[in-house]
Amino acid sequence: MNDISNIIDDYFYTAERERIYDYIINEIEKVVITKALERSCGNQVAAARMLGVHRNTLNSKIRKLNIDIGRFKK
Repeated sequence: MNDISNIIDDYFYTAERERIYDYIINEIEKVVITKALERSCGNQVAAARMLGVHRNTLNSKIRKLNIDIGRFKK
């Protein structure tokens, strides 16, 4: 929880006020998706299952957030 709080605090002091919500949601999603991919060794089906989302939804978010899934594969 502390990481999320730090992300929010940092952004409130440096960002455009109008874009705070979108930025914070994207950053939190990126952290959560990254952790799921780490735990699943890059297996998107397993990560999607962990997160409770469809694989296509996860894949779309990975592209949107520019997450390099290659770094999670062993």
